[in-house]
Amino acid sequence: MRPKQGGKTWNEIRTNDSWAIFKIMGEFVNGYEKLSQIGPCVSIFGSARTKPDMKYYKLTEEVAKKIVDHGYGIITGGGPGIMEAGNKGAHLAGGTSVGLNIELPFEQHDNPYIDNDKSLDFDYFFVRKVMFVKYSQGFVVMPGGFGTLDELFEAITLIQTHKIDKFPIILVGSDFWSGLVEWIKSTLLDTFKNISAPDMDLVQVVDTPEEVIEILDKFYEEYNLSPNF
Repeated sequence: MRPKQGGKTWNEIRTNDSWAIFKIMGEFVNGYEKLSQIGPCVSIFGSARTKPDMKYYKLTEEVAKKIVDHGYGIITGGGPGIMEAGNKGAHLAGGTSVGLNIELPFEQHDNPYIDNDKSLDFDYFFVRKVMFVKYSQGFVVMPGGFGTLDELFEAITLIQTHKIDKFPIILVGSDFWSGLVEWIKSTLLDTFKNISAPDMDLVQVVDTPEEVIEILDKFYEEYNLSPNF
């Protein structure tokens, strides 16, 4: 007898998988239609567990304000913590504040600083990540957990493999990121030769809002502001 998953037969699973394509298509269409209208934006990533009285919540808010002051909107994952701080900074600075929300068993709920007409809901992580990559002029990555690392390394991989054009990936917080960057250099590059030396230039580590703006401005003195693929 064939095994079952969740009480369903394999034939039932196969049928459900086929119909899921239409839901996936719907999320792509809705995302493309809404985000194609928002203009140049920078995505901010980081932990949902960061509290408003913590150092990196306050720093994220300041980074977001600076980014808005320089003509960009802000995109976040729409939830609490670092995401809320990014949307709050954009809101207080009078800029575009976008939230790409996803239903999770814990941590995720909409924050109140997203523009009413720019809050999108997703069921699929992979669709949501496409939206981040396509409509962001840069990634600002604050301290976070597995989800933050997932979004970071997917962007690095897409640029490394030339699936998308290069854009700035800025890691904020040398006390958090320096150990990871050193491990990548010493282990992936120097010891095992699993990456090339130029790959180390795909990310930059900074500590201040001013450094974030300097990287963005320098990059877009040379490149056009446009969707990434």
